[in-house]
Amino acid sequence: MTISATHDAGSIAPNSSFAGAIDADAVIIGAGPVGLFQVFELGLLEIKAHVIDSLPAVGGQCVELYPDKPIYDIPAVPVCTGQELTDNLLKQIEPFEPTFHLGQEVTTVQRREDGRFNVETSTGTQFITKTIFIAAGVGSFQARTIKVEGIEKFENTQLHYRVKDPSIFEGKNLVICGGGDSALDWALNFVGKAESVVLVHRREDFRAAPASVAKMKQLCEEYEMQLITGQVTGYDEKDDQLSEVKVTGADGVTRRVPLDMLMVFFGLSPKLGPIAEWGLDIERKQLKVVDTEKFETNVPGIFAVGDINTYPGKKKLILSGFHEAALAAFGAAPYIFPDKKIHMQYTTTSPKLHKILGVETPVFD
Repeated sequence: MTISATHDAGSIAPNSSFAGAIDADAVIIGAGPVGLFQVFELGLLEIKAHVIDSLPAVGGQCVELYPDKPIYDIPAVPVCTGQELTDNLLKQIEPFEPTFHLGQEVTTVQRREDGRFNVETSTGTQFITKTIFIAAGVGSFQARTIKVEGIEKFENTQLHYRVKDPSIFEGKNLVICGGGDSALDWALNFVGKAESVVLVHRREDFRAAPASVAKMKQLCEEYEMQLITGQVTGYDEKDDQLSEVKVTGADGVTRRVPLDMLMVFFGLSPKLGPIAEWGLDIERKQLKVVDTEKFETNVPGIFAVGDINTYPGKKKLILSGFHEAALAAFGAAPYIFPDKKIHMQYTTTSPKLHKILGVETPVFD
């Protein structure tokens, strides 16, 4: 099912659908910095938000791709890392108590007869919401998979692209593929905990922190782990279990490496995903907004903020996304409070906002 920009009867969901779904005023798709700040701006207008993200933790690209790299262009913050920015935003939105739904992707969005939207995720979580804010950055992040025919059948049993529970790898023979921080960090982490650790990388150069690379090479010299330069090109199984992988080196020699678990960290690839099927105007994999007054899409009630949107003069900056989130919140308020006049107030002087934020109103002499 998709959104239709029109109100064609064939595309409208009946009000009786989604019985037992979570009733919401606002659903935010994306838990990156802009999605988190959208929570704040909605909260100031007394609008509670539910936040959905395909990643298992909040922070989006900032945390997933560069948690420790410095960011220099956040106003009044000379420097902070992606993780620090995320932590500060989480602290800032604490008074509004958003509900997070992580590790799930929005798969269905459909307008209802009553003008609200049905929203469903990949895990079956259902919402009926008055407004939707798409703050999905460059789309949902999907792990880059290993290209070996047939090996996908072992995914989530012996083939893993993320570590959800580190304990299941302890005492096992591990083969870890990749040359970035994730591959190196997990390889180093499991030395001494796993039965054996073999790191496979296609070349001698690594994209990981120099200290991690140096530590890995030291452990290899001490025979605590092993490094093989090459690529996994095949596998063997025994009793329906993955028993070994075939690693072909630059010399053309293929080695057989026994294993219990294969861990692959080839990075993440952004994909627009199901968003492309929701009837929204799309230009070069970005969502077009009708105007820059509200950052509303061609579907009334659905807003696009941050790197996911496009308009004349658009700049992909976090601070631009924060600005868009503020205006989108005001643009959405009439859908949620149709009979309420929204007045502009300032957090410096408004007793009402101080109460919402849970702080005392300052008294000046």
